Amino acid sequence: MLDQTTLDSLWDFDDPAASERLFREALEDPAYDGVERCELTTQLGRAVGLQGRFEEADALLDGIDCEADPTIGVRILLERGRLLNSAGRAAMAVPLFEQAAELGEHLGEEYLAADAFHMLAIADAAHAESWARAGIEYAREAHSPRAQRWCASLHGHLGWLLLDAGEAHRALVEFQLAEQWAARVGTPAQEEWAREGIAACRAVEYGG
Repeated sequence: MLDQTTLDSLWDFDDPAASERLFREALEDPAYDGVERCELTTQLGRAVGLQGRFEEADALLDGIDCEADPTIGVRILLERGRLLNSAGRAAMAVPLFEQAAELGEHLGEEYLAADAFHMLAIADAAHAESWARAGIEYAREAHSPRAQRWCASLHGHLGWLLLDAGEAHRALVEFQLAEQWAARVGTPAQEEWAREGIAACRAVEYGG
């Protein structure tokens, strides 16, 4: 299986077309074995889906040997769920994310399980806070710093939910926690997003 940092190096979420090209190039590299090629294809499907080519992305996922490795099954569940969510069918995506979280936990795939919790917090709006808190509880106990990084995203997601609900004081706490996690195991971009949330809360609290 590929290390998540290898996949991260091929991703530019601001430019999914560029990521598509990189994943297609990687799939031509004979250095990757069959299981790794399956994993790369899940990410190619995601990059294609982010460009709105949902049927093509779905066909790519259909072509993956999901029996190659159980972890491939988790990634397929995640990417099928993301496709449905992006296509405006969030209710259909939720069970897939639930399965991904359960299977990811069972396999000890911390990063993927935390990713699934994050997607549940996005797709299941009626239970968004509960899913986000469940994801935080899971990710903060993870052994992998890369999996722990989801705490920054999840606290930030909670912050915006609470701010939009008119609870600026509670939102501020979440953004501050997001900033702390980002500083510990996250990225400069995550720190910046957390600071933007903190500034937004203070603007509301002080009438700015």
